[in-house]
Amino acid sequence: MSLGQRLLRGLKDIFFVALGALVISALLRAFVFEPFTIPSESMENTLQINDRVVAQKYADFERGDVIVFRDPGHWVTGPPTSDPNIAVRGLQFVGVLPNTSADFLTKRVIGMPGDHVRCCDAEGRITVNGEPLDESAYLYSDGVGTTRPSDMPFDVVVPRNHVFVLGDHRDASADSRCHMDDDPSGSSAFIPVKNVVGPIGLIVAPFERWQQLRTPSAFSRVPPADDDGPTVPEILVRSHC
Repeated sequence: MSLGQRLLRGLKDIFFVALGALVISALLRAFVFEPFTIPSESMENTLQINDRVVAQKYADFERGDVIVFRDPGHWVTGPPTSDPNIAVRGLQFVGVLPNTSADFLTKRVIGMPGDHVRCCDAEGRITVNGEPLDESAYLYSDGVGTTRPSDMPFDVVVPRNHVFVLGDHRDASADSRCHMDDDPSGSSAFIPVKNVVGPIGLIVAPFERWQQLRTPSAFSRVPPADDDGPTVPEILVRSHC
């Protein structure tokens, strides 16, 4: 076999190995996990701007988990954005690069379908099904102190097949509290379960930020909802951002 033939054979082998790797990466992204880049400060200090995270598509999520979800169509202001570079978009599609699209958001699940979520009790805590939450483990804090669970009162029952979400940096998060006035029923404040990509399992970059995210223990004390929730949300006290 000549040198040229050996070189051509080597290039073919490299091509098929690379193609196989891309196919496997695309399948993993479609069915197992998907990488994302955090675009805003709304989840500080749990997640920082430009953290790269992995959403687990195969895993169920529960109260207290941090999830990635597709914008229902009204939470992100302005037109949807994506990288104009076709090569970058292609690598994002197959999962080689993290998804940076503004179509996706990241928040913490506070209420599951049927949950009664209220703010606040006499001690300024959010309650879920009557159980107060100790959120000190993840609420945003700095040298001055820890942010309060919410400056805006609300009292809601989460509708069927939807979730109620808040950012950990409550003073910098346009979350479920801020969308109760988007429509007369208030349904825009709740995220359809079908829009959820999955819970975030890992922060993978920068390297010094590598860590696994777990469900806070405070949510283990929350009793289950009485039922699957109403077909439309019950908003007893409507918050205003």
